[in-house]
Amino acid sequence: MRVAEVGELSLLERIRDRFRVRSRDVIAGIGDDAAVIAPLDQNLLLTTDMMVEGVHFDLRFITPYQLGFKIVSVNVSDIYAMGGRPRFVLLDLGLDGETDDSFIDSFCAGMEEAMGRYGLILVGGDLSSSRHGKVVSATLIGYGKRPVMRSGASPGDRIYVTGALGDSACGLELLRTIERPIALESGEKLDKPLKWSIMRPLLFRHLLPEARNTRRFITAATAMIDISDGLFIDLSRLCEESGVGAKVYLGCLPISNQLKKAASALGFDPYRFATAGGEDYEILFTASPRKRVNAWCIGEITRAERTVVDLKNQVKPFSPEGYRHWH
Repeated sequence: MRVAEVGELSLLERIRDRFRVRSRDVIAGIGDDAAVIAPLDQNLLLTTDMMVEGVHFDLRFITPYQLGFKIVSVNVSDIYAMGGRPRFVLLDLGLDGETDDSFIDSFCAGMEEAMGRYGLILVGGDLSSSRHGKVVSATLIGYGKRPVMRSGASPGDRIYVTGALGDSACGLELLRTIERPIALESGEKLDKPLKWSIMRPLLFRHLLPEARNTRRFITAATAMIDISDGLFIDLSRLCEESGVGAKVYLGCLPISNQLKKAASALGFDPYRFATAGGEDYEILFTASPRKRVNAWCIGEITRAERTVVDLKNQVKPFSPEGYRHWH
């Protein structure tokens, strides 16, 4: 059945019933003009991310379930990147009237899975018709005792990342080759164009990304940002806010064996994926060299210059390459 036939009120009621939760810190959730929450005695953290069909996602390559999971994870990543704990979600959906209501059911199932993983509660949102493709937007509210900004890095600090870089961008390139969605959530597997053991982790990183909790190093971090648009562009943003430079050692970047094999088979440079690919949702952070940190050290903060030491040990300036709107 099309959403135009289901109607806005029925859709809202279905979503409300699916995400109905009782919690001591939610006084009023879905159903009123505004949610009412009883905030903890901590700083409130707020973030929002929008995903527009044709810009951020293409339904030729992603299932509604994966889209629902992803819109939650990318927002949670922002809260984690501030050293916070995510708690509440507001959801906005723009849909054309021809959208089948099975899209809503699958999308909500993906959201529900992600929300359960991060301990979130849906407290409201909005529905709208859209004439130019689907639009999905989520707003997350979280708590943080000591938020970590992008502006705290100092010369001499070490630069760290929490995990392998470039897998998501390579996963997207695989999807462009496969030319259809892969229902990972249902256990679907493929045996081409590469072995499933190579493709699986790359596809998961792009379609069902998991935000990286920063609890284990939050007390050591001096500045943080999540890698959503690409290592070099997001590191440049951190440098701008801190008024510093950076030196990155290409040979120190954590790159998975699956990425190396897939990039070679597809005819791409794995380091290009790792430095400019985007959507890794790993955490990039800085810490004093006196601190012991369980993460990959990829360089150090400098006074002004921004350079990369390549695999031949040559030092070159790096530019803020990565995803940018209107470019």
